[in-house]
Amino acid sequence: MWLYFAKRTILAVAIIAIAVTLLFLMIMAVPGDPAVVMLGPRATLEMKEQLHQQMGLDKPLVVQIGTFFGGLLRGDLGFDVFSRRPVADIVFEQLPYTIELILVSILWAVVIAVPLGCFSAMRRNTLVDHVVGVVTVATIAIPSFVMAVYAVLIFAVSLRWLPAIGVGNGFWDGLTYLVLPAFAIGIGWVGYISRLVRASMLEILGENHVRTARSFGISEWRIVARYALPLAILPTVTILGIGVAWLLSSAVFIEVVFARPGIGALIVNAVNTRNYPVVMGVVLVSTVIIVTATTLSDLVNAFLDPRTREKL
Repeated sequence: MWLYFAKRTILAVAIIAIAVTLLFLMIMAVPGDPAVVMLGPRATLEMKEQLHQQMGLDKPLVVQIGTFFGGLLRGDLGFDVFSRRPVADIVFEQLPYTIELILVSILWAVVIAVPLGCFSAMRRNTLVDHVVGVVTVATIAIPSFVMAVYAVLIFAVSLRWLPAIGVGNGFWDGLTYLVLPAFAIGIGWVGYISRLVRASMLEILGENHVRTARSFGISEWRIVARYALPLAILPTVTILGIGVAWLLSSAVFIEVVFARPGIGALIVNAVNTRNYPVVMGVVLVSTVIIVTATTLSDLVNAFLDPRTREKL
């Protein structure tokens, strides 16, 4: 297990380095001069050159990349070109709001989807199974931003049950402001996880050790909970690790729709203003989160199923 952990950690660091380098090159390839956007059309040539020097844009691309990675080793993500505040402070001020939104979204989705998938597998090919299948597939097909718009129109505007804009004050007030955004992101995952759990559960319920448990007269619910679910949940753990990237991209739209703070809204504003240091800081942190999530999901799978340790 420790050897697998070491190999997976080295691979994660290499992936982060390659991803950040490619994203850095992509951002630099975007047409247009950031100095013109920041200073306005009336900026003089001297002002533009001075800003280029401050941002390091007057240096060769290789030097810019080396300078960026050198700063990362020191924990320096650069400075916001407008406020001159450290980018790390700006990003980590907004990051908790996005993490909170993602965790609540996936938590309520898993709590509902896993029992729903197990129940559907136990009632295979019945009317209940067909109804659950239609509903869950429908939730998968609806994009999160469409669900967000309709959730605002129905629950915030028409019924006025829940707030739609902001984050609230205090713990309980903040939870009420999280309901609609978390619902918009998590509803698709309810369908996706439940279908995945159902498919895995049907495969596990047909194996020999489950038949043996039935022959001893053990109840079906106990067989599902004790013998089938720990194995059937493994694909779901993997998908949740990979799905962090999808959750972060969904958070961008959701934070804009609900006017919530977070790294999604932060990167939209940074891209619009061509604020390169903030864009790179958000991209770097997002990449680290995604790679860390996939690494953790692989480690959990390796812990639960030792056979997966031989695949790396």
